[in-house]
Amino acid sequence: MNTNDFRGALESELSRSFGVTAENAAVWQLHDSISRVVMENISEQWKQSTEQHMSGRRAMYLSMEFLMGRAVYNNLLCLGLTEVVDEALKVHGRSLAELEDIEDAALGNGGLGRLAACFLDSAAAHDIPLDGYGIRYKYGLFKQSIVDGFQHEEADNWTKYGDPWSVRREEDAVEITYGDQKVLAVPYDMPIIGYGTKNIGNLRLWQAESAEDFDFAAFDSGDYDGAVKSQNDAENISKVLYPNDNTDKGKVLRLKQEYFFSAASVTDALRKHKARFGTLDNLADYVTIQLNDTHPVIAIPELIRQLIAEGYTFDGAFGIAHKVFNYTNHTIMAEALEKWDSKVVEKVLPEVYAVILQINEKFYADMYARRMDKAQIREMAPIGDGKVKMAFMAIFVSSYVNGVAAIHTEILKNDALKEWYEIYPERFQNKTNGITQRRWLALCNPELSSLITKLLGNADWVKDLDELKKLEKYADDENVLKEFMAIKEAKKHQLAEFVKVHDDKDIDPDWIFDIQIKRLHEYKRQFLNALSILYIYFGIKDGSIKDFTPTVFIFGAKSAPGYRRAKAIIKLINEIGDFVNADPETADKLKVVFVQNYNVSYAEKLVCAADVSEQISTAGTEASGTGNMKLMLNGAVTLGTYDGANVEIVEEAGEENNYIFGARVEELAEIMPEYDPREILFKDEKIKRVLDKLIDGTFSDGGVPSDQEGSFRELYKALTDGASWHVPDHYYVLGDINSYVETKLRLNADYKDSLAFARKCWLNICNAGKFSSDRTIKDYAENIWKI
Repeated sequence: MNTNDFRGALESELSRSFGVTAENAAVWQLHDSISRVVMENISEQWKQSTEQHMSGRRAMYLSMEFLMGRAVYNNLLCLGLTEVVDEALKVHGRSLAELEDIEDAALGNGGLGRLAACFLDSAAAHDIPLDGYGIRYKYGLFKQSIVDGFQHEEADNWTKYGDPWSVRREEDAVEITYGDQKVLAVPYDMPIIGYGTKNIGNLRLWQAESAEDFDFAAFDSGDYDGAVKSQNDAENISKVLYPNDNTDKGKVLRLKQEYFFSAASVTDALRKHKARFGTLDNLADYVTIQLNDTHPVIAIPELIRQLIAEGYTFDGAFGIAHKVFNYTNHTIMAEALEKWDSKVVEKVLPEVYAVILQINEKFYADMYARRMDKAQIREMAPIGDGKVKMAFMAIFVSSYVNGVAAIHTEILKNDALKEWYEIYPERFQNKTNGITQRRWLALCNPELSSLITKLLGNADWVKDLDELKKLEKYADDENVLKEFMAIKEAKKHQLAEFVKVHDDKDIDPDWIFDIQIKRLHEYKRQFLNALSILYIYFGIKDGSIKDFTPTVFIFGAKSAPGYRRAKAIIKLINEIGDFVNADPETADKLKVVFVQNYNVSYAEKLVCAADVSEQISTAGTEASGTGNMKLMLNGAVTLGTYDGANVEIVEEAGEENNYIFGARVEELAEIMPEYDPREILFKDEKIKRVLDKLIDGTFSDGGVPSDQEGSFRELYKALTDGASWHVPDHYYVLGDINSYVETKLRLNADYKDSLAFARKCWLNICNAGKFSSDRTIKDYAENIWKI
C-alpha cells in the first residue's frame, strides 16, 4: 500500500467504526483502525500461509508464555509500512509515536515468553512452518507500581480497548474435561508477519469459557452467584498468568491451565490432521511438537490418551508420541524442575493420570530390560515419591531434549540429567537461545540501525545478523566510533526523558548507565548488585574509592506476587536508592533508580541506552539469558559471571571487551561443600559494614516480622544461616562480592577513555551475529524438527 491508499483506508475505517476523523480520534481508536486496515490487507496472504503450513510438515510450539509486547510497530516494520503509515498520519497532525500509549500484550513473565515470541518472528521471516500455541490470559502478568518502595500489583487489562491483532475462531473451539468440570477452549489467532517475505505464521491463544449456559433457574430463584458460578469457574482458567500457587487452590488452577492449552492444542492438531489425511497413522510425518519447558509436558499423556480413544494400542500411541514430541529444558536447578502431587493430578485429570501410570510402567519395563540398578530406576521414574515428575516424563518420551546455551547443555549432560544422558546420549542437543534483530535493533534503535546499514551498504543484516561481523574493520575508525558514541548519547537522553515522565526520576545522560533488567529472582542476584552499590558508596565516603566515574544504577524487574524474598529485595533496592540518592556527599557520583512496570516496551528503550549490561547470576544457574544478547546487540559491555550465554558472548566478542568476574561452575563445585559465609564476615570489615545495614535499622522493610521471609533480617539470615531449603548463602553472594566490586571499579575506570570503551562496545555489536534467533530457529528446524 502507498501513503494515499493507506490514508484513505484509515479514514474510512475510523468513520465506519467510531464516527471520528483522524484528527480527533482517541489514540486507542487510531491504533484499532490502523490494525484493522493492516489485518484486512494481509488476510489473504495469512490464509495462504496457513494452508501451506497445514499441507506439509510443520512444528507446533507449545508455551505457557508468549511475551509479544506491542504488536503495531513490529508488524508495520515487517510489512515495510512504517514510513507509509507515519506519512499518512502526519497529514492529519498525528504520529506513530502516539501509539506508545497502547498496552503491551504482557502474556509472559520474562525470558521464556520473550524467547517464544522471538522464535515465532524468526520462523516467519525465514519461511519455516512454525506456529505457536498458548493461553489468552485476560490480565496477563500484572502492572507493577512502586509504592513506598514496595512492589504493588494491579490487574493488567491489556484488552481493555479490544484486541485488533487477533481473530476469534469459534469454529475451532475444543471442549476440555477435568475431573470436576468441563470448559470450552476458544482460540484467538494472531498473525506473525514475516519480515521481507509473504509467509505469515500463526499464534493461537486459547481462551477459557463456560461450556454451560447461564443458569436462568438459579438466577430466577435469587441465587445470583450460583447462576454465574460455572461461567466464573471456567473463565478463571485463563484469567491470570501464573496464579499464586502457594495454596492448594492455586496449585489446582495452575495444573488446569497447563492441561487446558496443551489438551486444546493436541485436539486441534489431531482434528485437522485427520480431516486432511483421513488417518492419524502418518501424524508424526507432518506434525512435530516442541515443549517449551515443562508446563506443556501434560500434552504427552494427553496425545497418547486421544490416540488410544482413536483405537491405537498404548504401545502404538506411545511410539507416535515419541516421534512427535521434543522438550526444551530451561533450568538446571532441581527445585525448578516441575513436579506435581500425584493425588492432585489424579483428581483433576483422572483419565490422563491413568495414561501417566502406563508411561511409568513402560519406563520400568524398559529400564529393567537394560538391567539398570533398581534404586536408580526408582529415582528416575516419571512417578516417584508421590509426585509426577514432568521433566523426567518429557525426557523419557521425547525424541530430543535440548539445553539453551553451551554451558547449560553440558551441565545437563554431566550433572543435572547425567543419568538420562548416559541412557539416551543421542537425544541431547544444544540450541543456544537467540533474539530477533527486527525488534531488538531495527525497531528499537533506528539511529544505530541507520549507521549499520550505511556502513554495510545495505540492510541485509535485518535477516542475516552475521553481516555485522563485517563492521569489525571500523573498530579503530575514530570517526565511526564518535558517530556511534553520539547515537548512544542520544539514546541515553531519550531514556532519561522517558524515565522522568514514566517514573518522575531524574537521571543524567552524561553518567554511566549501568543496567540490570530481568525477572527478579534470587539466582539472578539483584541482591548482589544492591549490596555492591552500598559497598561502593561507603568506599567513596571513606576515601578508599577515589576518582569514581559518576554512575546511575538502573534496575527493572517484577517479582512473582507470592515470592516474598524477591519482593523484599525490590524494597531493599529502593531503600538503598533513597539512602544513597539523598546523600549530598555522593550525589555527584552515585544514583540508584528502580523503574516501574518493566516490560517489553520499556526494555526497548533501556537496552539502547545501556553502557553496562549486568548479567551476574551465580555460575551454573542461568540457563542462557536473552537480555544479555539484546544489550550486547545495542552496544553495551557485559559485566557478568561465566554463566549461561555470557560464556558464548565473551567467546564471540572477546573477554577483553567485557568484564567477567566471580567463581566458575567447576570452582563452585569445590567451594560450596565446605563454604561458610560467616568466615567472610569475620575477616572482611567492608563486607560486614554493608551487611550490617540489613539489621541495624538503617533501612525499613515495612515492619515485616523479623523471622518471616520478606524481612531484611531474614535476607541477612538467608546469607549467614540459610533459609527454607537454602544452605547459607546458597547463591554465593558474599563469596563473589569482592571480585564483583573489583571488576565493577575496573570498568568504571576504563570508561574514562571514551574511545577505548566505545571500541569495546562496538566489537560487541560486531560479534552479536550468533545470537540471532534466526540462527537458533534454523538449527531447531534442521536438527530437531527435520523441516
